[in-house]
Order: sequence, then C-alpha cells, then structure tokens
Amino acid sequence: MSGTLENKKKQLQQNNYQIEKKAPQSLINMALLLLSAIMFSLSFPSFINSTGFSFLAYFALFPAFAVTYRMKWIAAPFFGLFLGLVSYAIFNYWLSSFFPLTIFIVPLLYATYYFFLFPVLKISDTLFIRKSYIINSIIWVGYEYLRTKGFLGYSYGIIGYTQYLFPPLVRVSSLTGIWGVSLLVIFPSAFLGYVFKDGFKDWLVKLKKTVIEEKIVLIIYALIFIAALFYGSINTVDVSKLKTWKVSLIQHNIDPWQGGYATYRESLTRLKRLSEKAALDSPDIIIWSETSFVPAIDWHTKYRPDPKMYELVKELKDFLATQTIPYLIGNDEGVLITDEKGENKRIDYNAALLFEPGGKHKGTYRKTHLVPFTEHFPYKKQVPFLYKLLEEADTHFWEKGKEYTVFEIDSNNSDIKIKFSTPICFEDTFGYISREFVLNGANVIVNITNDSWSGSIAAEVQHMMHAVFRAAENQRSVVRSTNGGITCIIDPNGKITSRIDPFIESFLTGEVPVNNSNFTLYTKIGDLFGIIFVILSISFILLKLAIFYKKIITKP
Repeated sequence: MSGTLENKKKQLQQNNYQIEKKAPQSLINMALLLLSAIMFSLSFPSFINSTGFSFLAYFALFPAFAVTYRMKWIAAPFFGLFLGLVSYAIFNYWLSSFFPLTIFIVPLLYATYYFFLFPVLKISDTLFIRKSYIINSIIWVGYEYLRTKGFLGYSYGIIGYTQYLFPPLVRVSSLTGIWGVSLLVIFPSAFLGYVFKDGFKDWLVKLKKTVIEEKIVLIIYALIFIAALFYGSINTVDVSKLKTWKVSLIQHNIDPWQGGYATYRESLTRLKRLSEKAALDSPDIIIWSETSFVPAIDWHTKYRPDPKMYELVKELKDFLATQTIPYLIGNDEGVLITDEKGENKRIDYNAALLFEPGGKHKGTYRKTHLVPFTEHFPYKKQVPFLYKLLEEADTHFWEKGKEYTVFEIDSNNSDIKIKFSTPICFEDTFGYISREFVLNGANVIVNITNDSWSGSIAAEVQHMMHAVFRAAENQRSVVRSTNGGITCIIDPNGKITSRIDPFIESFLTGEVPVNNSNFTLYTKIGDLFGIIFVILSISFILLKLAIFYKKIITKP
C-alpha cells in the first residue's frame, strides 16, 4: 500500500515538473508571437509612424515562423488564432471609428484565418525540414492571395504593400502584381524563423552555420532580388514624353457620415468655394470625393420627398449649370424599382456621376465591390440575426453595380481624348478592379474616397499605399480625390508627384501623365502569380505526403 502511494506521489511530482517545463516554453512562444504582431503592425503606417517602418517587414514575422517549428501540433491553431487577433487589432486600430462591430470582426476574421494557416505551416515544417522556409514563403503569399477573394476579401495587411515608398520594388508589380513583391519581402522572415527554430541561444553561431548550409538558396534569392531591383529601375515610363490631363481635386474635409441637413449644407458650401478657386487654374475637370454630395441628385429631382434635400440638389444643379468645366461627383444614386411582390422600392448605389460643362449628366459608375457588412450583406436568409443587428446599427446597404464604366472627355490642354475610370474608395485596394478598367480602355484611374471617419493619418496612408501599386501594375496614372486624405497624383511609375496633407480643407491642381502604351504583363495576366502560389503550396504538400506514404507502405 505504501509503495503504491509512493509511486503515485512520484508520478504527480513528474507531472508537475512537466507542466512547469512546458509552461515557460508556451509563454516564450506567446511572447514571440506578440513581438511579430507588433513588428508586423509597425511595418505599415501606424500611430507611431504615419509612413511606416518598411524595413521591418523583411523580418517582422520571423518570430512567428520560429514558433511554427517549436510548437506542438495541438497548439498550432491556437497560436495562429492569437497572432491573427493581436496583429489586426493593432494594425487596424482605426476600424473602431468605422463601424462598431468592425474592430471586432476583422481581428476575429484573421484569427480564424491564422487558426487554419498555422497547422499548414506546421505540416510544411514537418515534411520539408531543411527547405521548409522556401515552402512557407510560398504558402504565405498563397494565403495572402486567397484572403482577398470572396465576400470577406480584404487587402489590407498584405506584406508587399509596406514597400510603397520603394519605387524599384513597387514596379516589379507590373510583372507579378503585389504577389511577387510579397514573396521577396516575406522570404527573410521565413528563413530567419528556420535559423532560430531551436531558440536564440548562440544565435550568431546558428546564423553563420545556417547561412553556410543554405548558401545556394540565399545566393539565388539575392540574385532574384537584385534582378527585381534592376528591372524596377529600368522599366519606367518616360513621363516627360507623355501628354497630360490637368485636374483639380477637391478636399473639403467634411465627414458625410455626420449626416443631417447642416452637414450637407456646409459640405456644399465648401465644395463650391474650393471649386471656384480651382476653376481659376483652368483644369480639364474638377473632381469631388466619394459621397461628397450626399442627397441623391436624380432621386430628389424626380420625386422631391424632402424639401430641404431638394433645395440642396437644386442649388448644386444651378451651380453646375454655370460651370464651363466638367465635374465628377461622388453621390448616392437612388433608383426606383418594382420588387418581387410588385411593390415600388428605392434602392441605392454608391456612385460617381460625370457632368459636362453646363451641368448635363453624362454618365454614371456604380460601385461593383462593396465593403462587407457595412455596405453589403447578401446573407439575410442564412444569418437573419446578424442582418437584423446590422440594420439596428443603422447600416446603409448599397446595391452592387455591374459595369466597369469608362468615361471619355476632351482635354483642353492637349489634343487627346481622356478615358478614365473611377474605382470608389475600398475598390482601389483590389488589383483586379483597376486592371479591368484598363483592359476596357481607361488610361487614367480616378479613385474617389471618403476616409474622414477614421480620424487617423495612418489609416489614410494605409489606404493610399494600395493606389501606388495600382499605378505601377498597369503603368497608368492614378488620381485620388478624397474628402479628408490622402488626395494625390501618382504617375505611371508608382511615384507620388503631388499631394495634400490629410484633414485640411484645400484643393490640388496638377498635370496627370496620360499613358496609352501597351499593357503590362500584369494587366494581361492579372493575379496569375497569386494563383500559382496557391497551386504550388497545395502541390508541394500533397506530393511530399504521397512520397512519405509510399515509403511507409513499401517499407519491409
């Protein structure tokens, strides 16, 4: 009896020892993931540095990759969940100003993504051992591509965007899109994660040893990186030889989300005042931002349900009738339809309206890619409680547009036709949309945006950095007219040539280079490289598993 008790006591002591041994390792792993989350967030524009520490991106995630080697299988999804939750809570902190639920939805969404991503990285570590850092780099970019697709598609946080101020690397996107840039940036993190998979003791010795062992791979990476920089340095559009389009961009610095007649009245007053000043520069067009004028112009003209709103619409139309310059205006377009019950119903589009000199309406673009939850939620029947929750939060649902509209106007300053398209706000964060416009004939991309609600310079810059890549991908100038920032002109090489500081009332008049040259490789093939990285990730793992299984069944 005493022997049995003694054995149980020893077993209990051993179990306690194991728990004490494992607990510090788990805490170390959590600390490493927290470090990665912080460095990842600071690589982008943040509350600490509004331009971001882009150099951090090259090794920001190496602690996270190191954890994937060290962690137990059972812990993999939960460590991933932790990294996704913390990373996006810090990186997208400004979402708390966008919509009450968003600051919870986005971090939880990425926690879910990482919940599944980390086991995949663990599989790669187990199957490929010495070369897993190569496979992990490919897996990471494949994951980045996949998370931009579907209803929940979201492009913020793709690691390649951190290089938006490094033009030679930005221009690589004319070949591969953002995906090639991301691969170059993530590789060092994956490699360093492999170097320190067993901890950081004698770190310099481990680094030297691994560099020697993997020198062939590192030399190949260095050559590819140098080749990319060389390509980005020489593959430029000579903007001095291009004809230009003179535009005036109005930044009136009022958040339309404040709502109400007083806000709309003050907004129109500022827009008119700034536009009259801008007109003195004799631009070819004056551009107002997304929903710069909120009352639906056509709706209130036809139906006049609200006298005060109609008063504002009439004032705007009277103003446009006096203008000798075309105007592009962001507006809520209301349309009357008959629903399935045979009843009349108003639907709304987030739209860009083009007006000719004299105020005649020439054309409309309706936003095709809506922001999930806050602009669009197609799952009313499947998740009725969430739909009701969004409705009670006063969500303004929009209808999706179906056409990639290309506007065409004359240029007074040069003898060319200007063909331009107008991705609205969030749409310029997706490469495929601007590419589709260019394929349809657009030679300038005009993004109209409302980011005033954020109250954050970092949020404004995080959005603007996507436009830099849209310009370089297609070698077409990108113009951004925003109500609070960042209003700017970006040339076909992805260089920001002029801009207005955020959150001030001002306007910007500038010459926009108009490039009509042949399509870039990216414009021709789109996000093919992103798809290739997904296919490679799956193929490598399945092939290795097949080889591993064959060895087991053929083993005597």
